[in-house]
Amino acid sequence: MFTGIVEEVGTLAAREEGPDSAVLHIRARRALDGVALGDSIAVNGVCLTVTGVTPDEDGTGVWTTDVMAETLRRSSLGEVGVGDGVNLERAVTAATRLGGHIVQGHVDGVGTVVSRTPGDHWEVVRIAVPRELARYVVEKGSVTVDGVSLTVSGLADDPDPWFEVSLIPTTLRETTLGSRAPGDPVNLEVDVIAKYVERLLGAKR
Repeated sequence: MFTGIVEEVGTLAAREEGPDSAVLHIRARRALDGVALGDSIAVNGVCLTVTGVTPDEDGTGVWTTDVMAETLRRSSLGEVGVGDGVNLERAVTAATRLGGHIVQGHVDGVGTVVSRTPGDHWEVVRIAVPRELARYVVEKGSVTVDGVSLTVSGLADDPDPWFEVSLIPTTLRETTLGSRAPGDPVNLEVDVIAKYVERLLGAKR
């Protein structure tokens, strides 16, 4: 489980393509502190397992992870290229502050940045959301965008669903959302509580 509070922006150092999978090699520093093989790290909101770590003398390191076909199909990781930045967050512990919201690292779908509107000290970003996910997005509710826990500041359902989030300077500076341009894909994870509620209510009908 994660909280959607990005710890650092890592860099994709290399990727190996398989017929229905990929191996990612990601350079990081803070996200590798105390990490062991088998641990989980969220990459742009996708929960991935550490399969190898190669430390460097400068205090950074490169960790390796396997990405299966299902993950490549349901997320934007298939489009991440060597040299691209990726949002990284280690899994929470019992002593971790829940600074964002409950994030599973299970991407529900891919949205698209529609527009960016700058303010004095923030920026409003509008994101097109797949129609099958729109019902889980509510104003002032939580949504995860590329692994970042955000509050929905506005939304619309018709004709094409979208929602807006307001990004503060820290988010713009310390996550990849500061550089996402209109047309760029972003991983979306809706609030899991909403999905459980829908499932339970449907079972009672």
